[in-house]
Amino acid sequence: MNGATVRARLVALVCLAALLFSPPLVVVFDRSSTGSVSWLSLYLFAAWISTIALAAWLMERGQGDE
Repeated sequence: MNGATVRARLVALVCLAALLFSPPLVVVFDRSSTGSVSWLSLYLFAAWISTIALAAWLMERGQGDE
């Protein structure tokens, strides 16, 4: 991938992460649960790990083509 494509995909990833961690979306998962783990902590962990995984995948994929 060329530099412009990687940059555009990273900007899209930052926008996705901002959307995932925005308060209106986080409030949807902020409700009490009947189990021991709340939905909010599960959502935040899943959003965090997916953002990190996508960033690593994009950076590794961008370096392999050069």
